[in-house]
Amino acid sequence: MPSAALFSLDDLHFSSMLGILWNATTHNPQVSLMPAAFKLKSNEDYVIQLDAFQGPMDLLLHLIERQELPITSISLAQVTQQYLQYMGQMEKLRPDDISEFLVMAARLLYIKSAALLPRSEPDEEEEEEDPGEALARQLREYKLFKEKAAFLKELEARGMRTYVRLAPPPSMEKRLDPSGLDVDALLAALYEVLEEMNPPEPPIHSMAALSITIEDKLEELGERVKRGEPFRFKQILRQARSRNEIIVTFLAILEMIKQRQVKVVQPQPFDDILIEPLGEEEKPN
Repeated sequence: MPSAALFSLDDLHFSSMLGILWNATTHNPQVSLMPAAFKLKSNEDYVIQLDAFQGPMDLLLHLIERQELPITSISLAQVTQQYLQYMGQMEKLRPDDISEFLVMAARLLYIKSAALLPRSEPDEEEEEEDPGEALARQLREYKLFKEKAAFLKELEARGMRTYVRLAPPPSMEKRLDPSGLDVDALLAALYEVLEEMNPPEPPIHSMAALSITIEDKLEELGERVKRGEPFRFKQILRQARSRNEIIVTFLAILEMIKQRQVKVVQPQPFDDILIEPLGEEEKPN
């Protein structure tokens, strides 16, 4: 295939303009190419304007990596011409910007030439990395760092909208540090307190039921009445040895009241109830 079919006149013009940029960088880095009224901040202000794409230089490379724009459809000479116009608007030529563009433009030209040239069968023993894939890999790394930088910049902007605490810090209650305590000791103390709050029930011993009747209790209480001894209601109930005896005692007292042998006296509200024998004058005729 003739060489004329591989590269257009624009591509040859592209190579010549690369030489112009290189000479401007090495021989006259401080020359002013613009009036004083035209000033741009940095390389980020430069935007590529093509028929197929519009955006910053790094976005163009990103689209190439994603294969949204084939490298053969981009007029590299047009890109270089726009960049030369940008360089002409700068107050001073910056070698860093020009050198970065030279590297990127040279790689684009290499990728385009590799895409146009016929490819030979790859040797299994000598496998070389595709130049387009190598650039795509570096662009992914570039994109990652750019995203992280934007995130850090956002965090910095948020910090500028914060205010320093002027009030003194609140006083915190001092607490004991339990790091030196043994967990087993804490559990043992917990179980001990729980046992004190809920003591174990005493063992139940079987006892023979006491057989007591109302007649027996009437006879017992009647002896105290004959001696003229008053007794307290709660006290006589506490002397009972079982619930059955408590019920029998209560019924016996009711029977004695019915028979007009005793009377119920409570000196003050909520005082103990007294059971007193009736006097001779109080007994019925």
